[in-house]
Order: sequence, then C-alpha cells, then structure tokens
Amino acid sequence: MGSKAPRKRKFEVMENESISQCLERMDKEGYKPSRRMEEPIFQEVVQEGHKEIIPIGKKIVFEGKLMEK
Repeated sequence: MGSKAPRKRKFEVMENESISQCLERMDKEGYKPSRRMEEPIFQEVVQEGHKEIIPIGKKIVFEGKLMEK
C-alpha cells in the first residue's frame, strides 16, 4: 500500500497568482480542471450605527481531477 494522490482536489487561486499560473500548478501536480467556483468575499462595516455587508473581492477555486497516466 503506497501513498496515493486523491482523485479530486481543490486548488485556490492565490492572492498574487494569475488563473493561468494556478492551472499550470494543477498540471504540474497531475490534475486537470473539472470545475471552477467563485465565492464572493464580504466585509462587515458599521456605518451610522448599523452594520452593512459590502463585497470586497472574490475567491476563485478550481476542482481538479487526477489525470490518468
């Protein structure tokens, strides 16, 4: 029983990384993208006594499937 890579894995696009760099990183690790997910990032701000939730960015995550060799 050797250590086996998981068949599915999530790859997040890092702060100072482009989407193409993330896809290259996936390819180097032996994964191909199967799904792209975008999640909004919110910040809670208190203005004039009440809370407001404002969007400040987004997080991009790719789900990768292990490539057959």
